Amino acid sequence: MLENLFTPTHLAVVLGIVVLFFGGKKIPELGKGIGEGFRAFRDGIKGFREEDQPTNKA
Repeated sequence: MLENLFTPTHLAVVLGIVVLFFGGKKIPELGKGIGEGFRAFRDGIKGFREEDQPTNKA
């Protein structure tokens, strides 16, 4: 059922819908916001993992 989900035709249709829905000027702002969100999430996960590891200061 999901094997043909990411064909070029489907991706083009989704891209067209996104452009119609958000408009051409909003897409770069949306991409920047999503990128910053992923970056903050990744940094938060990295910081969380570093806090969990014990420090062996002898």
